[in-house]
Amino acid sequence: MKSRTRSTPARKSRRGRATRAPGNRGAPAKSDSLALNADCTLAEADSLKAALTGLIDEPRAVTLDASALQRIDTAALQLLAAFVRDRRLGGRTVEWRGADHALEPAARLLGMSDLLGLPGGLR
Repeated sequence: MKSRTRSTPARKSRRGRATRAPGNRGAPAKSDSLALNADCTLAEADSLKAALTGLIDEPRAVTLDASALQRIDTAALQLLAAFVRDRRLGGRTVEWRGADHALEPAARLLGMSDLLGLPGGLR
């Protein structure tokens, strides 16, 4: 019998192992990162919440990579906003990569750019 694998809405870098910064061979990355999948919707909210919860107390900056994101709904935006808020309240930072394609327009439409800490905020 074949085992089934489920896709998850996010991939997290392995904790405990140094990740490498792109273009900077040999140097450990300065942040943990979470890559969002192409679809971030209510259907994947539980997995996204679990991945974000695992990074909430990370002392280094956390990079959320939205490069592959193609579709995001309000539920996922709310989870991301709560994560960013909780990190800020704990004095920790969140950085964004690739947010300009799908994330920024959706956040701007809902007035959430500042809440998410997106570069440029509300336009």
